Amino acid sequence: MDKNKIQIIIIVLLIAIVGGVSFFAFHQVKENQEMTELFAIEKEEMENEYTTFATQYDELQVQINNDSLREKLATEKLRTQRLLEELRQVKSSNAAEIMRLKKELKTVRAVLRSYVIQIDSLNRLNAALTTENKEVKKKYNEATRQINTLAQEKKTLNAKVTLAAQLDATNINVQPKNKRGKTAKKVKDVKKIAVSFTIVKNITAKTGERTLYVRIAKPDNEVLSKSASDTFTYENRELAYSIKKYIEYTGEEQTVTVYWDVEEYLPAGTYNVYIFADGTMIGQQSFKMK
Repeated sequence: MDKNKIQIIIIVLLIAIVGGVSFFAFHQVKENQEMTELFAIEKEEMENEYTTFATQYDELQVQINNDSLREKLATEKLRTQRLLEELRQVKSSNAAEIMRLKKELKTVRAVLRSYVIQIDSLNRLNAALTTENKEVKKKYNEATRQINTLAQEKKTLNAKVTLAAQLDATNINVQPKNKRGKTAKKVKDVKKIAVSFTIVKNITAKTGERTLYVRIAKPDNEVLSKSASDTFTYENRELAYSIKKYIEYTGEEQTVTVYWDVEEYLPAGTYNVYIFADGTMIGQQSFKMK
């Protein structure tokens, strides 16, 4: 083979080698460019996910009242924001760092999901407890209403029993007497005032010793009384009485007569007699003296 042919072969081989290397280099550059574009797209998607996750942590914190859980959510939110900032600083060509942050994103996603499940469970439990509390409150209010109703019924019944157990004075008769014990015709001749009445039968009334108070009021409403200390309690105030009488009450009807000895001047006019027992007025009658 002559020298010229050898040179031609060498040149052809060199051209082939250079072409092959150039083709490989071009292909590699194109492949790297495509990978960079792919990582850029993936980086943008990851940024969107990190941003969404950070927002979801805010939303979760609003849904709960548990301070400890809120603090944990706040910590995870800060971690998510830190990783997002790291991702934004990474170049699309830095495949290793993007892959690391992609792995971190997977962890963030898993942690967020666990908190979503936990909070959903707590919310359902709270909803159930709220419903239960409403039911308990409803039953409590109903029980309270029934208790108040029963208390009012008992109070009303007690009032009726108390009223039924009170003594009652009827057939009240007042006779002004002269010094001979006869009915006085004129007020100037009155030396004694006899007040008689009947305590009616009452099987519900308490038996035993009872104290009766009789008030005799003159036409000007001044009560006849022997002493300023002769008083009894009626409706939280002290009233003067004219005559006090002790009786032994058996529950059966009995007649009572009391007397007032006249020692003062008595004007003509209409007088009133009031009879009291156990803090209650049990009878009233008026009479005239001329």
